[in-house]
Formats: sequence, structure tokens, C-alpha cells
Amino acid sequence: MIVPGFHLPFTIKFETTQVAARQSINAVIGRLLGFGISVDRCGDIEIVLTEAVNNVVEHACHNILEPEAWISCWIKDKALIVEVIDTGRPMPIEGLPTGSRKDLSVPIADLPEGGFGWLLIRQIAETVVYDRKEGRNILSLEFGPEKKVGRHETAMFAPHCRPKQKP
Repeated sequence: MIVPGFHLPFTIKFETTQVAARQSINAVIGRLLGFGISVDRCGDIEIVLTEAVNNVVEHACHNILEPEAWISCWIKDKALIVEVIDTGRPMPIEGLPTGSRKDLSVPIADLPEGGFGWLLIRQIAETVVYDRKEGRNILSLEFGPEKKVGRHETAMFAPHCRPKQKP
């Protein structure tokens, strides 16, 4: 079931502030839910978008005069493609950070406060690609139709939206 008024592809432009970033992520997730993408899958996408968009706000566009940022979504070959695009600073290294695991066996007071974002992004999205073109950062994220997480499986579309199986 596809809800009228919710269509793919779409693009949402946002100001590079924490509040506007949160509002844009909520708007994207609302549209994806309206399109029929499952709540579980949207939860995965929301985690990835939160990490990626926060990086745009806190690092790429911080103290940049009149930065621009967008989130675009579309379906390609049964996968959801989400791009986070901004006119901020390029990534400081060649390629994307690996998102290394942190040592969590330390006392609570010594636990790292951050540094988990790229690990989460890489663990949840099937494909993560960064490019810099014409003064824009383009982070392309692909979410396939099904994602296995441990013993659990989440589908792209909610059960009532999946195509019926032929007998």
C-alpha cells in the first residue's frame, strides 16, 4: 500500500543547524514510512542519517558562510538510495573513516563519548560511498530490500506493503 502524497524520489533541503537537521531527518523518515518502508527499516535508516547529518552540521558546515545541505532518496534496483549532500568542507582524509571499534572494557568514567558514528553507518548501510564533486560532499548510502542483523531479518517494506507471493 503506497500512501497518496508520498512519492519517491524526493529531496529535502535543510539549514545546517542541529534543530533543522533533526527536523529534516524526521521529515525523511515520515516520507519513507508513508511510502510503505517498514518501521524497523526506517529505524535503521534514521540511525544512519542521524550520524551522517550530524557530521555535516558539526564538521563539514560548521563556521561556513551560507552552507547548503540536502537529503535525497530514491529506489534503484529494489534498494533505497539515500544521499546526504552539502557544500561544506571536504572530508579531511582520502576516503571515508573506517569506524573502528572502541574498547568498552574500561571503567565507565573512561568510556569514549563519541567516535561510534562511522562504525554504525558502515554496519547498517549495505553500501557507503563518498565523493566530492563541484564543491559538494556527496555521501551515498544504500539500503537493500532485506538486511540480516544477527538472527533477525528486517524487510524494506512493511508486511502489508510487500508484494504477494505467487503459489
